Amino acid sequence: MAQALVENGARIVYACCSHPVLSGAAVQNLVDSPIAEVVVTNTIPLSEAARQASKIKVLSIAGLIGRAIQSIHEETSVSRLFI
Repeated sequence: MAQALVENGARIVYACCSHPVLSGAAVQNLVDSPIAEVVVTNTIPLSEAARQASKIKVLSIAGLIGRAIQSIHEETSVSRLFI
């Protein structure tokens, strides 16, 4: 898909994933692709290869989980965190 975007005029391609199950050759495929950066969350541990890949940027969901726990404790809306 990223190659098709580049072939059709995209100057830079980014990708994102909320739950990065990077199995098999996924990390190498990303490294070899024209994708400039893949932004993922830290919802599951990454392999050593994924942690070392310069194209993969990991964002923490710790703050979101903390706010969700606080909302549950205070009996306020958790869904407001996602609006």
